[in-house]
Amino acid sequence: MMKPSSTCPGCNGRRVYASKELSAGGGHAPDYLPGLGQNWWSGAAKLTVVVCADCGLIRSFAAEDALRKLPDSKHWRKL
Repeated sequence: MMKPSSTCPGCNGRRVYASKELSAGGGHAPDYLPGLGQNWWSGAAKLTVVVCADCGLIRSFAAEDALRKLPDSKHWRKL
């Protein structure tokens, strides 16, 4: 799994910050990881957002439990 890095892949900047683990949405917000949460009543999948303070690049990293569900999810297709 790709992990957040302390170096920005966009500009090689070193002022990179990560959020705490966040909900990937659902309810009144877009669901950025559909079908990868626990179930519809107990919450959406989780992700971590990483932002570079030098160039503004924003990246999101899905939590491990969401990644494990990808191969069997009807909401996602392998490219």
